[in-house]
Amino acid sequence: MLRFVNNIRHYFERHGFYVSSRFADKLGMRAKYVRLFFIYLSFATFGFGFAIYLTLAFLLKFKDMVYAKRTSVFDL
Repeated sequence: MLRFVNNIRHYFERHGFYVSSRFADKLGMRAKYVRLFFIYLSFATFGFGFAIYLTLAFLLKFKDMVYAKRTSVFDL
């Protein structure tokens, strides 16, 4: 059972939207705890936390498409 749960976790870590990782980097904490927060929030609010997660994933993806970080003036 534990192996099955780890396989699912690794699948979502590889193919996820990196929302938890990005928030964890900004907050200076581990991504595992941010993921647990989203899981507990989704259970407590009957899926509202998952909807927030997907909305944030969409917004972060949209921000990455619009905003391109340039290192110097000559990258134009």
